[in-house]
This record gives sequence, structure tokens and C-alpha cells, in this order.
Amino acid sequence: MKVGLAKISLSTSSVFPESTESAFEIASILGYDGIEVMVGTDVASQSVDELKRLRDVYSMPVLSIHAPCLLVTQRVWGVDPWGKLTRAREVAEELGADTVVVHPPFRWQREYGRAFVAGLKRMTNETHVQFAVENMFPWRARSREVMAYSPGWDIRDEDYPATTLDLSHTAVSGTDALKMARDLGDRLTHLHLADGSGSARDEHLIPGRGTQACVPVLSHLLDSGFAGTIVLEVSTRKASSQTERMTDLAEALAFTRLHSGSAP
Repeated sequence: MKVGLAKISLSTSSVFPESTESAFEIASILGYDGIEVMVGTDVASQSVDELKRLRDVYSMPVLSIHAPCLLVTQRVWGVDPWGKLTRAREVAEELGADTVVVHPPFRWQREYGRAFVAGLKRMTNETHVQFAVENMFPWRARSREVMAYSPGWDIRDEDYPATTLDLSHTAVSGTDALKMARDLGDRLTHLHLADGSGSARDEHLIPGRGTQACVPVLSHLLDSGFAGTIVLEVSTRKASSQTERMTDLAEALAFTRLHSGSAP
């Protein structure tokens, strides 16, 4: 892998509860290569005009868009899941991003779930933007696993042309992250780098602070010539100040550059 080939991006979710604009500013100050916009309840994250303004003001390119797939964003950009993906693709195209991150459908989205794999392939053929489906995890209630997704949480089980590997999610599901990366092969086009302790909670720890194979996965990507984007999608909500938050995000960036061979 050539030094600097993989770009390292900051998810706007990583500065929560600060704003989308704060993510652009912090990423610019710390020297990230770009931004992944988590489309959420912050109005700025939903507006292509505002995102263009932030991109230009902070000279920080938008490399990917995370479609509003979470329970808390079920009404962002409407309630039709295909409409959300279409809007995410349009925003990505306007901003020059090459990836839309999407979660598998919830089980109660029955029609969407039945058509999901074929529908994504159709949409992929209509654009240069890739839809990278993210690995999720079983939900747990009273020590029982609840199958919340259809198709399921393990993205290896479906023929997705592009996928996102999330290491906080592998911690929750108890999956071997390195094996998943190897199993996905060339279909692994996007990485959400974080850490986890193996608890039932989706922790999104700073890489190196949990039990996940962050270094082996980055080494594998380095050896295999990965040319996608590595996104720091971590939680800093417990930071007591912006200074502490920036220290955490600087540590995450330094860790990733060190182990991915990606120069600034």
C-alpha cells in the first residue's frame, strides 16, 4: 500500500453533543483528511447548502454520507427508506463524496427488507456513489438476543457489492473483526474505526482503549492495498470540555495514522 493512499476521516457523530459545524472545525484543526456526515437531527447535517458552506469555510472535503438509519432519525428526510437513500445519494453526488453508509433494514420494515439487496444493486448501477452496508449486532433484552435486522446484522451473509466494517459493532456482536475483514475481501470499502470492550452496549471507544483488533485490522488493510476511507466514529460525549474532546480525537487520528501507514 502506498503511504497516504487511505484517507482518514472524522464522523460528525464523534463530536456529539457539539454541532456538525464543530466537527468540520475540529477536523480541520487536527489535520483529518475529510468528514463523514452523520445525517441526524442537527439541521446543518440535513442541508446540502449548509454542508457546502462548511466544506468551503473549513477546507474540509466531505468524503462520505451516513444515511439517517437510526431509530432517532426515522423521520429525518421523510419516512420512506428508499427516499432517504435517494436523498443521501444526491447529497453525496453534490458534495463529491463517493460513499453512502447504510444499515440493514429493521425487521419491521418488511417491504424494504425484502427488496433491500436487489434495490441497492439497482441504485448502485445508477451512480458512481457506492452504498456501503454496515455490520450491525444482535439486540439483547433480558439476556436474550433479539433479531432486529432483516437481512441480518452480519453483512457477510448477503451479496453486497460494498460494505462498511465497524469495530465497535464487532465488539457488541462478539465477532472476530479481523476474520470479518478478511472474509469481506474486496467488498470491504469503508471502515468505521472505534473500539469496544465486548459489552452489550455500543461503546465507540477511542481505538486502543478496548479489546478489538484495531491494529491487526489496520495492518491487514495496509497489506491488502485498501484504498477506501478510514472513518473515526468514536464517542466523546463524556468529555468535560472541547479541549478534552480534541485531545481524544487527536489521539484517535495519531493511532490510525501510525498503524495504517497513512501520512497526512
